[in-house]
Amino acid sequence: MAALRVDSPFQIPGGQARMNTERHVSVERLRLKFAAAHMATLGDELEPLHGHNYLVRCRVDGSLTADGWVIDFAALKAYVRETCDYLDHHFLLQEHSPLLDVASDGEAWTVGFRGRSYRFPVADVRALPIENTTAELLAEYIAERVVERLVAGGHGNISRLSVEVEEMPGQAGGYARDLS
Repeated sequence: MAALRVDSPFQIPGGQARMNTERHVSVERLRLKFAAAHMATLGDELEPLHGHNYLVRCRVDGSLTADGWVIDFAALKAYVRETCDYLDHHFLLQEHSPLLDVASDGEAWTVGFRGRSYRFPVADVRALPIENTTAELLAEYIAERVVERLVAGGHGNISRLSVEVEEMPGQAGGYARDLS
């Protein structure tokens, strides 16, 4: 009886992948964090002004480059850290909230809600183009900034990106999307 020949499940001649495979790189913690204040809306209510020490996780899926990488860890960390640094130690304002009256006079942002009024110096605010400052929408905001950097960096092999924003241990919101 002839011996049964089993090829490696990982490679076929020529170095191509035999199976439908997925590769990914993920980065988290270290300097992928930011501290910020916010007041999200929930239903038709506004949370009290408060803050979090947010942690960010990012994962990209894609094919390997010619030198065997999906992406260099350092590059992905830099892309995420750039946005974390931008948000760090600011009030996160949901500029497109349908429930808040939001205005800027160039010196300060004014936020109104049912007779309450808050005034924040412009330098202390990050006015974000989102409807609410939930972890899910912050994850989307961060993800879209990372996508811009991936495109600018020529990372055409990346097929999917996901970002998770943790508000506190065990409590996170996420966003993921295909890039192709």
